[in-house]
Amino acid sequence: MEFEVSYQLDNEQQFWDELDDIVSTQCQTHGLIDDTLRSYFAFFTNYKGDYLHTEYDIARCAFKLLESPLFSTHKDYVRRQIVFSLLEEDSPDTLHLIVALLLFDGRDNEATFEMMNEEGIFPRLVELIHGQKDDGVGLHRMLLELLYEMSRIQRLRVQDLILIEDDFVHYLFQIIEGLSDDVNDPYHYPVIRVLVSSKPDFPFPQKDRTLSDSLIKLILNEQYMVSAHDPSPSQPPTSSLTNKVIKTLSTHGHLYKTFGENIILLLNRETETSPQLLILKLLYLLFTHPPTYEYFYTNDLRVLLDIIARNLLDLPPSATPLRHTYLRVLYPLLAHTQLKHPPHYKRDEVVRLLRTMTSVGAHFGMVDETTVRLVGRCERVGWLQGGDDDDDGGEGGQGKEKVAKKFLGVDMAARMASSLSVVEVTTQKERPGVLTGSRGREEMEKEEEEEKEEPESFGRGGDARDEDGAGGGSGNGNGLDVGEATLSQDKSPFEVEGEG
Repeated sequence: MEFEVSYQLDNEQQFWDELDDIVSTQCQTHGLIDDTLRSYFAFFTNYKGDYLHTEYDIARCAFKLLESPLFSTHKDYVRRQIVFSLLEEDSPDTLHLIVALLLFDGRDNEATFEMMNEEGIFPRLVELIHGQKDDGVGLHRMLLELLYEMSRIQRLRVQDLILIEDDFVHYLFQIIEGLSDDVNDPYHYPVIRVLVSSKPDFPFPQKDRTLSDSLIKLILNEQYMVSAHDPSPSQPPTSSLTNKVIKTLSTHGHLYKTFGENIILLLNRETETSPQLLILKLLYLLFTHPPTYEYFYTNDLRVLLDIIARNLLDLPPSATPLRHTYLRVLYPLLAHTQLKHPPHYKRDEVVRLLRTMTSVGAHFGMVDETTVRLVGRCERVGWLQGGDDDDDGGEGGQGKEKVAKKFLGVDMAARMASSLSVVEVTTQKERPGVLTGSRGREEMEKEEEEEKEEPESFGRGGDARDEDGAGGGSGNGNGLDVGEATLSQDKSPFEVEGEG
């Protein structure tokens, strides 16, 4: 993007004043808009090294245009020109600003991400991520974020997914492994949630690069699942489309163990529903695909079991779809992974948890039929019943089905259940930004409201509570005694080590 522009600047304030003048230009024709945009990008590129040293500065430059009359008056045209610039531009400095503009605008206006998809931007982003790794961490991280944000709000085109090469997926896994021990790397920041800051008045989110790469693989996995099991009306199912994420972990999983640790850490701390579903979808595929049954370390599986059990206990009644997804992941976790081998980790606690989930009582209230069915499948896992370690306890071990399995080499009922489950898991969705409810948090909020409404003469004494203390849940909402199905202040048997 070449455009001659000459300014004499003595200090940083002059830079910002001149930038304001450029984006304030009155433009009545597309030709004038194009000239102004060229001036804007050229001015940024010429002085980036002198006055723009942080990601906050890049964001500030982007919002100078996004909040200008030029953009608000000619929004659609300016957006499209910026999208076209991403397809054509090669200068890392100019690309940095273009990507920032699309990322911040798209977070406020999903139409921007939809326009990018329509114009075939996905393959270009993959190309830039793979090719711009040596042009600064800021640009590379922002490219990852843009790819993630664009992909998580819409279906990607099958023709774009087909273009993803094995080398690209391996490259993302290798980034995680390469940074796993470097705590001083600017990407290795211990923030797990995706922080979204739509205005530069707030600190620019400094994200963990390993997190960004993990999120990319999670969103790619979902896109593969959607294409195969939940196609759009205009698109037939594409069973021939290989899921490159699962393929890579099937053949090289022993090289990429850090990714597994990362997604367990993500699930442990995530409070937003959408990322939880992304993680659960990947876990479901890993635990139902024989080559990846034992991808995780045994200790990590134990931590994962604790997290899933804790979250199941803490989900409010309104979170039924998410509860079903957790249960669909729990079954293959118990039946197919190293957890089925002795010593059986927290067997008694798991049995009590499952029994509690189908008991109508103070904790779960009315239980829907799907929950009863999914819990029943988990309860039939062999080692929970004291059976053989390799017996998954499914319904396929009875009578005629057992004979069919012997002679045909397949378990038809299990195949049918698996097919239905993967569709159910695939179709679970939630809009970005929606937080998952917490039974413990809701209990405390309700209790606080009741205390505010109590007559002052009652105070906050013990007489105002039930004798069993059911109104006083633990501070983190996870202190459940699964044997009694009531909230208590005792430590949960599924509390994750290292988490306060």
